[in-house]
Amino acid sequence: MRPLRFALAQGLLLNEALAALRAIGLDVSGVTPGGRRLVVDGGEVEFVLARPSDIATYVERGAADLAIVGKDVLLETGARVMELVDLGFGACRFVVAAPRGAVERSLDEYRHLGTLEVATKYPNVAERHFRDRDIAVEIVKVAGSAEVAPLVGLADWIVDLVATGRTLRANGLAIVEEIASSTARLVANPASYHLRRREIAPLVEGLAAWAAAR
Repeated sequence: MRPLRFALAQGLLLNEALAALRAIGLDVSGVTPGGRRLVVDGGEVEFVLARPSDIATYVERGAADLAIVGKDVLLETGARVMELVDLGFGACRFVVAAPRGAVERSLDEYRHLGTLEVATKYPNVAERHFRDRDIAVEIVKVAGSAEVAPLVGLADWIVDLVATGRTLRANGLAIVEEIASSTARLVANPASYHLRRREIAPLVEGLAAWAAAR
């Protein structure tokens, strides 16, 4: 049987994820942030490095047994994985934001104005949120910074992921409302969890204790 395969997101969460795994005794010495090796032998565990947006897919389809991934990715992808531990780091929020001068116009008022154009990198989160609010929107999907969209007339508002909100403020935007909060989560492929529970359980317990002690 192959070693447990653990997917890790390249980027902002990686250093804290490695610290957590190191704290529970896993050998992560071969994983180098910014390095070119994407599959790393860690002895009892094999590590796979991938883009954050792909991590949940790796786990859902069984290419990885476990992963540390942001809740934001799970909300956007809707991946069918098991959430095992809220690790508490990487905190951020999905928010609706608008130019400061438009914030006083509530969401309810937009129901009477036809379709609201919303720019976002997270179309599924945005569409679900406005549908639940019974507000007609046209989602304008962007790959880069959504903050510029209202400034150049591409969209009325945006849905974005923010940590401090400084970028919004720097671009003359203000938060209208919060959609959901996000932190890093330990997730598992359901089949792997049931078939290899004896191997996975100590990792879950160790990470849960680590998170609780922070």
